[in-house]
Amino acid sequence: MLNILELNHVALHVQDVPASCRFYGDLLGFRSLARPAFDFPGAWFALGPHQELHLIGDRYQAVHSHHRGNHFALKVASIQETEAYLRAAGLNFMGPKKRPDGMWQIFLEDPDGHTLEFTELPG
Repeated sequence: MLNILELNHVALHVQDVPASCRFYGDLLGFRSLARPAFDFPGAWFALGPHQELHLIGDRYQAVHSHHRGNHFALKVASIQETEAYLRAAGLNFMGPKKRPDGMWQIFLEDPDGHTLEFTELPG
């Protein structure tokens, strides 16, 4: 059996690294991280205290992402504060909506069409 400790990072293939950095860094406020000197473009961001988002440049193919398909979810402290932040940033999103188990969700697409979910656990 594998002894998995946690999710380390999510990698997204992006077309325009600077545009994605503006979205994730400037608009969403994700903290930029140092990145090794790879021979391809990219950028890294923190997703909470331990996980990371790795952007990998030079995407030329279409993205196939959907809120019920390929996406990643970020747990937030308050779905209402997240909604207010996204509205103030002028971003288009779906939700908030409540799942049958009581979890709140907001879905947002990045400049490449990758779907992000923001979620608040019930209780």
